[in-house]
Amino acid sequence: MRQAIAVGEWGIARMIPLWKQLQCTASVVQAVQAGSSGTTAIAAVDAQLRPGVQALSFHVWRWLGTAQSLRALLAKRAPSPPVDALLCVALSLMCFDAPAFSDDVGNENEAPESPQYDAFTLVDQTVEAAKRNPQTKGSSAFINACLRRYLREKDTLTKQATQSLVGRWNHPLWWIKRLQTDYPQSWQQILQAGNGRAPMTLRVNIRKSSRAAYLSHFADDLAFNNNGGKHSEKTGAMPMGQYGITLTKPLPVSQIPGFVEGVVSVQDAAAQLAAPLLLNDLPHSGLKVLDACAAPGGKTAHILELSDCEVTALDIDPVRCEKINETLKRLKLKANVLVADAAHPATWPDSLRLEQFDAILLDAPCSASGIVRRHPDSRWLRRESDIAQLANIQWTLLNTLWHQLQPGGRLLYCTCSIFKAEGQDQINKFLDSNKYATLLPSYGHLIPERDVNSDVSEDNKLKDHDGFFYALLEKAKS
Repeated sequence: MRQAIAVGEWGIARMIPLWKQLQCTASVVQAVQAGSSGTTAIAAVDAQLRPGVQALSFHVWRWLGTAQSLRALLAKRAPSPPVDALLCVALSLMCFDAPAFSDDVGNENEAPESPQYDAFTLVDQTVEAAKRNPQTKGSSAFINACLRRYLREKDTLTKQATQSLVGRWNHPLWWIKRLQTDYPQSWQQILQAGNGRAPMTLRVNIRKSSRAAYLSHFADDLAFNNNGGKHSEKTGAMPMGQYGITLTKPLPVSQIPGFVEGVVSVQDAAAQLAAPLLLNDLPHSGLKVLDACAAPGGKTAHILELSDCEVTALDIDPVRCEKINETLKRLKLKANVLVADAAHPATWPDSLRLEQFDAILLDAPCSASGIVRRHPDSRWLRRESDIAQLANIQWTLLNTLWHQLQPGGRLLYCTCSIFKAEGQDQINKFLDSNKYATLLPSYGHLIPERDVNSDVSEDNKLKDHDGFFYALLEKAKS
């Protein structure tokens, strides 16, 4: 019986049959296509299988467009969802190293870090997975025929599959078309960045250390060239932004120096811009700050690290509020954490509802289109209709919280989205309808484009960050 073998970062457990891993991965992929988040679907997997299934699922989501295009070429009729999911899982594992993929497709960096199996082993174990599931058992011969035909005609079929936008870029067609409209000159670079893997970036807690001091933990590996800042192949960590460092290889948090003690937190470089932008030029103490939609608490904590202010952190989800408390406890920081709906102040405690704040951070719910590197399932989970629904929620939150801002105060609106409907379009509409609002210097849409010099933010010239949007609004004093 074939066994799953641990392969580097993929963490696939030893002595677990590969067919079982493939079977569970197909269930996770099918669950996302049916509307469940990848996080929820993976959490439902048996703990022993979970690390391997998560690794395989992430790979599948990064190659699902190609796999779906191949399946369409191999099957005249779309099979049932369970059969389709299992077949696409196998195809995604077989197609990523095909010759049709080269530098012009932008996925060449995937292969070295992707799970690699002998093709005939994959066929054998996929068929075995089909036979052991009542939902797919009757289609095991069909799956076998499709996969063996793919092996015989691999180069031709892969070339045909990648002629379509979905097969080439591994994102839904509606997503690609929206980016083409929003970014006609750079949509390909955005999609290419989205198919990569996100770096691990840490935020240094300046109450406990300096970035220079913290970098000494990686001193044996540091190497900088003479051009100022770009790291060599031997670099273990490099400065990023004002308070961050980026590791060249991710580490479990238990192995990150000072993490348990609250010296550093894991936070993407783009997300680290929120607190400094909101607090820029404001007093370092005495401020009343509201962090709406605050979970899991990274931005809340950063505000408290930078300023001696009174912070109220809201989130509608009790479980996620507990995450905020855990974050603050680790960092030894204090905030007023409340389970509440930021869009409905009438449901808040009276003391809070009557409060007006000096500064408000609104990290609004969004499509998460800017963090597909970290959550590759999101591109297949979202539907085109979601964008308008989310934009309505964002609009309600923005207008509602504006009334909680005192005259002369600031509201920072941000989303981890690259879609203009959730960013610049919202702010343009708000400014057109509100004569008391002024847009202060902000970053706007921060677009992830690997290895491209930035003309947007001096804090991150490599652009190796999540996609984000920032707009800092000031309320007129009278």
